[in-house]
Amino acid sequence: MGTSLITAFLVGLLGGVHCIGMCGGIVASLTAGLPRAARGTLRAQLPLLLAYNLGRVGGYGLIGAVMGGLGMVALGFVPLHLAQRLLYGLSALFMLALGLYLGGWWRGLVRLERLGAHLWRRIEPLGRRFLPVRHWWQALAVGLVWAWLPCGLVYSVLVWAVASGSPGYGAALMLAFGLGTLPNLLGIGLLAGAAARLTEQAWLRRGAGLLVIGFGLYALWQLF
Repeated sequence: MGTSLITAFLVGLLGGVHCIGMCGGIVASLTAGLPRAARGTLRAQLPLLLAYNLGRVGGYGLIGAVMGGLGMVALGFVPLHLAQRLLYGLSALFMLALGLYLGGWWRGLVRLERLGAHLWRRIEPLGRRFLPVRHWWQALAVGLVWAWLPCGLVYSVLVWAVASGSPGYGAALMLAFGLGTLPNLLGIGLLAGAAARLTEQAWLRRGAGLLVIGFGLYALWQLF
């Protein structure tokens, strides 16, 4: 369990380039509703950024619990040993795909994002109701909605949540992933792009990809 949680955290941490591209505009929009004089102040921005990320990470945990519950239901329809092997084998393959995705060697997970866009079109209007963001509770609500944003990284960890066959463990995996994304997304708002410049380094992306591929290969090896 510990290894999977660490892997999920590292996926969030080292997948920062993708997180910045997907969520950077959302983070930047959080301060758009503030008075002009307050937009550049840490005192005004920090509560909104913290509330947004609390909502987003909490939303990930909720989705993870749902997917873990679906996995638990699936385990009840087929022999337990067979179902666990199939689900863990699938999660290992997704881990390999995610490593290739992080390293920039294969973009197949983009297809998952396109599939998720159908659901996102129904959910996204809910977030607009809280814009412009002027209070922390609005940022919290926006974060909960934006947790459903189509993202190959998120979907890959959700496969692990399904394979866990447990709502609690599924939630823990997604919370670990969400915590890993915090440095990059907080950095966008507080460090004026310093986090973005760091995660743009090709060696870091490839190192992250190789690390996740290593975990995937190890998971496959354990099945045989």
